[in-house]
Amino acid sequence: MLEVSGLTMVFGGLKAVDDLRFSASEGNITAVIGPNGAGKTTVFNCITGFYKPTSGSIALTHADGTRHHLQRMPGHKIAAIAKVARTFQNVRLFAGMTVLENLLIAQHNTLMSATGFGVLAVLGLSGYKRAEARAIEKARFWLDAIGLTERADDPAGALPYGAQRRLEIARAMCIDPVLLCLDEPAAGLNPRESQELNQLLLRIRQGGCSILLIEHDMGVVMRISDHIVVLDRGKKIADGTPADIRADPAVIAAYLGDGEEEDAA
Repeated sequence: MLEVSGLTMVFGGLKAVDDLRFSASEGNITAVIGPNGAGKTTVFNCITGFYKPTSGSIALTHADGTRHHLQRMPGHKIAAIAKVARTFQNVRLFAGMTVLENLLIAQHNTLMSATGFGVLAVLGLSGYKRAEARAIEKARFWLDAIGLTERADDPAGALPYGAQRRLEIARAMCIDPVLLCLDEPAAGLNPRESQELNQLLLRIRQGGCSILLIEHDMGVVMRISDHIVVLDRGKKIADGTPADIRADPAVIAAYLGDGEEEDAA
C-alpha cells in the first residue's frame, strides 16, 4: 500500500536520506530501524508532510485503488484525505484536557463539517448532535481498547506515562487512518507497558490499519513486525522479515560494529 521510491532529502550539504526504496504491504506492521542519525525520523517527516523531499516519490494506495502521491500533498491533506496519522517521539497530548476530550478533539474537523462550519447550525439544519454522538461512541471504543474508560474524565496529564502513550495512539486512530506512523512508541516504557503496547498495535493491525513504526526496542520490533527496513547513514542496508534481519551481517555490523576491525585496532 505504501511505495517509497528514490526518496532523497538533503539539508544544505548533508544528505540525510539517500535514494531510499521500500514498500509496506496493506495490513502489515513495518518497522524502520537503524542507529541514531540513520535518517529514520526524516523519512517519517517526508511521509507525513513535515518535509518536502528533495527528490523521489511516496505513493499510498487505498484498498479501493485510490492512489495518493504524498510528496505532492500538504501535511493537513495527508492526514485528512490520504488518511495517514502520526505520533511523535515526545508525547503531545493536551495535558489540561480530559482523556475523553483528547479523543474528541481529534474529530474536530468531522464535527465542524457536520454544522457546515456553523452555517447549517444557523439555518437549523445542522446534523451536529448526530455527529457528536458518533464521535463520543468512537472515543469510548478507543478508551475501552486502551483500558482507560474509567479515567475518561481525568486530565490527560495526570495519566502514567505508558497510558499517555496509548492515549496518543488512540487519538491518532480517531481519524480512521489507513496508515498509522509511530515514532518510537515504546520509548521510556517498562516491560509491562511495552507488552500492553504490543497488544494494542496487534489489535490495530487486526482491525485493518497498516502500521509503520520507528523503534529502538528490538524486543518490540522483532515480536510484532511483519517486515523490517534497516537504515544506516541515510541508506537502506537491509529489508526483510524479522528472521532475515536478525541474521543479516550488515545489520549486525551497523548495530554492533565489525569485530575484525575492532581486533585490528
